[in-house]
Amino acid sequence: MRIAILETGKPPADLQPRFGDYPIMFRDLLGPEFDVVSFDVEAGELPESPEAFPAYLVTGSPAGVYEDHPWIEPLKAFLRAAKGKARIVGICFGHQIMAEAFGGRVEKSERGWGVGLQTLEVRAKRAFMNGEMSVSVPASHQDQIVVPPPGAEVLAGSDFSPYGVLHYTDQPALSMQFHPEFAPAYAKALIDTRRDRLPRPDEASASLDRPNDRAAVGLWICRFLLEGEIA
Repeated sequence: MRIAILETGKPPADLQPRFGDYPIMFRDLLGPEFDVVSFDVEAGELPESPEAFPAYLVTGSPAGVYEDHPWIEPLKAFLRAAKGKARIVGICFGHQIMAEAFGGRVEKSERGWGVGLQTLEVRAKRAFMNGEMSVSVPASHQDQIVVPPPGAEVLAGSDFSPYGVLHYTDQPALSMQFHPEFAPAYAKALIDTRRDRLPRPDEASASLDRPNDRAAVGLWICRFLLEGEIA
């Protein structure tokens, strides 16, 4: 299946030689069934039309969806234009900008940083899922959805991240706050670059030594994209 990665940010420059960029991480997560093409959205690149690809995946970014970057509004407009015409998956910033594009609201959370291994309770089940009761996946974010968009149902959440995974019932779209593409080693290295900004960085880093559900959530995404589940 062909899929376009809408790249809205990059790993810190000193980590890229070891871990690659986000499209590489998603290629590894999704596997060989997907023919991945990437677009540098920060540099103004977008596909020529929403119909150009059957599916889009919006990556994470250090930017906030409410910030005044020249590429933010064009990306929102593109996502709205793609509604119902392509399958859409959003990760972290992608999760947030999808919510904003489709009528929700995102803010810098008063709860502070969510970093390390984040556990979400599964609150609704769909055919592309595996029957899990909860999932634990690396996370790194300050911003959160505070008002979900119309047509979005919560598949998984927690007290800290109530809208952790959203499934859109009015279009084929799925988004999540955590980062299934982050290997624990990369998530730890990212924590090390942000130690002066993070509460309890050692605790967050140690949490990443516990078993995680990256592969299971990656399978959700693969099944969703390949099967187009919307119900």
